[in-house]
Amino acid sequence: MNLTGHQLLDTSTSAEGSTTFTAKNPAGGVELPTAFHEATATEIDKALQLAQTAAIPLRKLPASQRADFLEAIADEIEALGDALLERAGQETGLPAPRLAAERGRTIDQARAFAHLIRDGNWVDARIDRAQPDREPFPKPDVRSLLQGVGPCVVFGASNFPLAISVAGADTIAALGAGCPVVIKAHHGHPGTCELVASAVLAAAKKTGMPEGTFSLVQGASHETGAALVQHPRTKVVAFTGSLAGGRALANLCAARPEPIPFYGELGSTNPVFLLPGALSERGSDIAEGFIGSLTLGVGQFCTNPGLVVGLAGEQLENFKSSAAGGILGSTPATMLHAGLHSAYINGVERLANTPGLSPLAEAAGADPAQSHAAPTLFETDAATVLGDRSLQEEVFGPASTIVACADKNQLLAFAEQMDGSLTATIHGTDQDLAEHTDLVALLEEKVGRLVFNGFPTGIEVCPSMHHGGPYPASTHAHFTSIGTRTITKFTRPVCYQGFPQKALPAELQDANPMGIQRMVDGEADGATS
Repeated sequence: MNLTGHQLLDTSTSAEGSTTFTAKNPAGGVELPTAFHEATATEIDKALQLAQTAAIPLRKLPASQRADFLEAIADEIEALGDALLERAGQETGLPAPRLAAERGRTIDQARAFAHLIRDGNWVDARIDRAQPDREPFPKPDVRSLLQGVGPCVVFGASNFPLAISVAGADTIAALGAGCPVVIKAHHGHPGTCELVASAVLAAAKKTGMPEGTFSLVQGASHETGAALVQHPRTKVVAFTGSLAGGRALANLCAARPEPIPFYGELGSTNPVFLLPGALSERGSDIAEGFIGSLTLGVGQFCTNPGLVVGLAGEQLENFKSSAAGGILGSTPATMLHAGLHSAYINGVERLANTPGLSPLAEAAGADPAQSHAAPTLFETDAATVLGDRSLQEEVFGPASTIVACADKNQLLAFAEQMDGSLTATIHGTDQDLAEHTDLVALLEEKVGRLVFNGFPTGIEVCPSMHHGGPYPASTHAHFTSIGTRTITKFTRPVCYQGFPQKALPAELQDANPMGIQRMVDGEADGATS
């Protein structure tokens, strides 16, 4: 299909604004065809007014119809074929195999959410039946379930142009919960965003979704994002991106006359802890796996291992030597866009100029004109990191620092003061774990996912996955942005007291027409009649 560069406001397109921008191929900076119009305040207002119009009709649709919609989205994205991969490759520099795999993940997660919605158990239905004869006061009939909150604004991420963007988990979860979505396209891959949005809109038409269920707006300015989160119709915002950008939007959400939830996945260093037994048994193998994780996708994953922590000594020195060799043998590659490349160069320069940090290895052959990131490794001691909290700030890309701790107490001190993170990894033996239960207990308070004898990159998209963590990893550690539990971000409990059966949602009726699992009178899977 031909790109328009317009806002896609449900069934209509709009290009009111005179300000335009273009996408550039990060490998060489070549400007790509199609000028994209920055959304105006009027267009943003129209998108959210349409979403408000759709909110109740979409929420009231049978769950099976919303599930059909999600499955149709998967089908329509698949039907875009190679055109989608070609444009995404031009805008991001990502190779075709990576993009094909990411498209598969995007399609699979849409179908997984369709299964979740059709199954119906996600609503957490609870029923407490009336006891009119209870003394001293009668007990009323009380029932509750989770329902969609209304219009949602979702920001497309830069590092996953398909799986965490227009039809990413946040969008799919919100739509499945019955929430209209206005997506803010990422300015780094606006053409990819328009293509995927066209697929979502085609699916909406095919399955009879209410007008206003989905819209896409374009924008390269901070003002566009600010207008979306401050619009009075917006009920919740989901964001994946930088700490600075996310915090600015979170502050705007909190400062509104009606504050709203802001679910931001932000910065994370994802420390890897190397325990003595594991280093002794397989230090070189761990180093090889670490370098593979660090350089995967040019280090452009939010779970990239930015810190490695171990006890000072011969084993750690051997690990450093193996890891440095891996860095020197790696190849610089193109980052997603020039802005990320510039931030990476600045971040590496900041580390290089930090007292107490020493360069350990840097890959050769990086070409700035191609937005190449050179994998880089630094070394330091725990005292330096404990004395300078800026060293815990994420450098987005293939850079990491190995931290040597003088003893176990210093290792624990590092864990105790570390910032919140999406993940922490422990490499150890069974004996190591038995001797470091205090480390595990500390890390349980600091991260959303603990990895044992693996690496944090390569997230398994499944119902039990949790992709979030204490601030600054995310703004709400309770919620995830990957896996089917994502849907809870876009819901709230609604309680019905004393309602007649026919007026209740189907999930709460005694007849249980959907056949879902429920809590009845405090018992799971209790009587349903």
